[in-house]
Amino acid sequence: MERFEYAVHLEPAPEGGFVVTCRDLPALITQGEDLGHALSEASDAMDEVFALYMSEGIAFPTATRTRRREHLVSPPPETVAKAALHAAMQSASVSKVQLARRLGVDEKEVRRLLDPHHSSKLPRLAEAVQLLGRRLVIGLEDVALRGGR
Repeated sequence: MERFEYAVHLEPAPEGGFVVTCRDLPALITQGEDLGHALSEASDAMDEVFALYMSEGIAFPTATRTRRREHLVSPPPETVAKAALHAAMQSASVSKVQLARRLGVDEKEVRRLLDPHHSSKLPRLAEAVQLLGRRLVIGLEDVALRGGR
């Protein structure tokens, strides 16, 4: 199962707070005033990096193992669903036009399904992923399991 979460490193900033970076997503750099704020900002920044990857047709890198003092972060859930669709399309070598034809919709709707800044209904995303031979899975895990190592 593909998971769209990546390890982020929090470096204490001289002026206070943390600078956040991600080895697997070099475009991700942000900061936060404390641990919780830094992780929240990391999720927001990851949302923007995912949007860039999807708009440019870039494949998501395979996440490397979490190292000591790193935290697992993912973008907002709707972006994760859109990323899953993006990855499924790339894996199946299906274009936006081809997927639109399979869904029986205009290509603009597929573009919106892939746009993290546009709200999409989860059942529609799941339907599109399923047409590509994959299944969208939603999980639940204890927040305490996601902390730094």
